[in-house]
Amino acid sequence: MEIHVRDGSKLVEVWLTNSEKRDAKLRERLKLLYREYKEKDYLVAVFESGTQDLTELTSGLLCDHRRRSAQREVTLERQGGMVMGL
Repeated sequence: MEIHVRDGSKLVEVWLTNSEKRDAKLRERLKLLYREYKEKDYLVAVFESGTQDLTELTSGLLCDHRRRSAQREVTLERQGGMVMGL
């Protein structure tokens, strides 16, 4: 488990591995952390390790983003708009 406290943005990031996210005792201990930081008006964000292939999923997201960006460019060009920075 990794915990990162971002005082400037009042954010606490908690990063859990696959084994940690299934640990009931750890989850109970986290409730204390939630209460402690709630009293300080912080947001606690918990990130859990997944089971899917991160490289494959990231590649898919990047490809989808590029496809959408290209579609926007074509739409703007057809509307006679200027395409800048895309």
